[in-house]
Amino acid sequence: QVQLVESGGGLVQAGGSLRLSCAASGRTFSNDAMGWFRQAPGKEREFVAAISRYGGSQYYADSVKGRYTISRDNAENTVDLQMNSLKPEDTAVYYCARVMGWGTSDSHDFSSWGQGTQVTVSS
Repeated sequence: QVQLVESGGGLVQAGGSLRLSCAASGRTFSNDAMGWFRQAPGKEREFVAAISRYGGSQYYADSVKGRYTISRDNAENTVDLQMNSLKPEDTAVYYCARVMGWGTSDSHDFSSWGQGTQVTVSS
């Protein structure tokens, strides 16, 4: 069973940057495509980005395209999310998860959720 632990969240001003990291254990990391979601207070969990098993393919939500970059290091068992040009509406708890259905943005097609890391963007 895979365990996922997110880190790197914090408070940043609008226009700033943060880099989130998700550390995986308990399963061969390169067996899984990985993704990031976020959930703001009072809102449903929202897809952010996903990356294929060896990093050759990625896809993003329209709301973050051009600002966020997902990457992975299979030697370190980590998947990162570089977030630039942050906006107050990016404020949320960010989660990483395993992709069970490539190409989808439905949270039901992801599993093994981490505990999340809080990102707060001030205006």
